[in-house]
Amino acid sequence: MPARGKLIGSGRTADVYEIDEAWVLRRNREDWGDAAAEGAVMEHVRAYGYPVPRVRMGDAGTSRTDLVMERLTGPTMVEAFVAGAIDAVEAGTVLASLLRQLHAVPGRRPGTRVLHLDLHPENVLLTPDGPRVIDWGTAEDGDPGLDWGLSAMILAQVAVDDDRPVAEPARAMLVSLLAGPSGLTGEGLTEARRRRAVNPTMTAREVELLGVAEELVRSVALLS
Repeated sequence: MPARGKLIGSGRTADVYEIDEAWVLRRNREDWGDAAAEGAVMEHVRAYGYPVPRVRMGDAGTSRTDLVMERLTGPTMVEAFVAGAIDAVEAGTVLASLLRQLHAVPGRRPGTRVLHLDLHPENVLLTPDGPRVIDWGTAEDGDPGLDWGLSAMILAQVAVDDDRPVAEPARAMLVSLLAGPSGLTGEGLTEARRRRAVNPTMTAREVELLGVAEELVRSVALLS
């Protein structure tokens, strides 16, 4: 098991600890996910030039609960937006570009593509070398329409929540995300809503907003 240092970050399902200046340890909580499988996906897409942190596989790093990965510097896209370093339109454009780039990577099953399935502004780090995508625990091989659907639904759920001060920026990000060519399909969006509804990390409020969020995505994307 890798030695861990001080806690430097926490999310809904994992905590991140300092190892040294080059590496961090991401440790899953409550048996969430499979870190070794996540690391393997990251290495697969990185081999095709996709912007992800390097990972240390094998005895020196990754296990089912622990993922040792490159320590990156830079804010998340959300932090950069709050600081005024990026606007909502640019954020949506970057997310769309990252999805298109990812879906050029072949899946490990014939006829599929690699899907992140949780690609949103909190999972993009804006480093001096460009954006890097993190949190690959939900990744699988499949049809890109689902990936586009989930990214759109995540933004839309924020956009339709009038209690969130970032509702309007989230709407602008959504419009920008879907402004250019996308792989979004009606079937992908329907499946995205179903998956969001059964996601154990969702709050009751987030589940409540799924219907109106889907309506917003369909109106923006001109899907019937």
